[in-house]
Amino acid sequence: MRDSYGRKIDYLRVSVTDRCNLRCRYCMPEGSEWIPMEEIMTFEEITRLCREAAALGITKYKITGGEPLVRRGCPALVRMIREIPGVQQVTMTSNGILLERYLTELLDAGLSAVNVSLDTTDREKYREITGFDELPQVLRSIRAASGAGLRVKINAVLQEGLNAGAWEGLLHFTEEGLADIRFIELMPIGRGTDGHMVSNEELFRKIEARYGPLVRDGAFHGNGPAVYYRVADWPRSVGFISAIHGKFCGHCNRLRLSSTGQLKPCLCYEDSLDVRGALRGGSDAGVRDILKKAIQGKPRMHCFEDTGAVTERQEMAKIGG
Repeated sequence: MRDSYGRKIDYLRVSVTDRCNLRCRYCMPEGSEWIPMEEIMTFEEITRLCREAAALGITKYKITGGEPLVRRGCPALVRMIREIPGVQQVTMTSNGILLERYLTELLDAGLSAVNVSLDTTDREKYREITGFDELPQVLRSIRAASGAGLRVKINAVLQEGLNAGAWEGLLHFTEEGLADIRFIELMPIGRGTDGHMVSNEELFRKIEARYGPLVRDGAFHGNGPAVYYRVADWPRSVGFISAIHGKFCGHCNRLRLSSTGQLKPCLCYEDSLDVRGALRGGSDAGVRDILKKAIQGKPRMHCFEDTGAVTERQEMAKIGG
């Protein structure tokens, strides 16, 4: 299905929980309050919504959180969505702590790829950012997933005064062929307004100064807005998601579903449509109508470059990563 600007909407990010086993300061710092479990959608409700979404041409799904693997039975949900007629792909975003433990179940369920959120390869800095000493386990999970043939990407957010120089260590995943690395500009949402973003334009120049000219990589890498490049003859690629310094809205193909059943047409704005009520007491047609309204309600573009115009105030964990 196409939105009112002619964009084909075929990708849904599905948050299954607001809970996480880390406390990253720009996402879910200490003191964050949990959503009551009765407000969280069941796997059956999520699957029903995905079935109606697939009927509208949404064929690609990303399981997110919070940390999705802290929710019991998450691999079962991957299987439930993967078995819906028309679904082509189910992927996941994770912090990697539980990924090695559930890897076999996730592969058996049909998981297509995983994005691991990791902002540094320095153990002490990792502890400072996340509040926990879990970097060794995350590194084991990345190697296990890559070694099992699962396509892995690393998502990194750099901030001035915190981990601005972490890019050199993170690039080793690409150099070794373990994963693509994607540098995401910090977005002014929730606690993200407290940080100081590292510009991808600046980072691009630093990488070229260190490793030589970057060559544009036009190969398909996934459903996101990253622009990819190759460093010399490295086996994997470096991607840039430049929410502030690069408008990618003309190619936006997604909706977001929060763990409480709120459909968000755009991450930048507070606007959402409640689909949980229809899932708990309405018809399939009613669910599909809400999906259609969300698609048609997508704005032309975000306004992250103008923080005063951003209306979304929730923490990212409440929205879905």
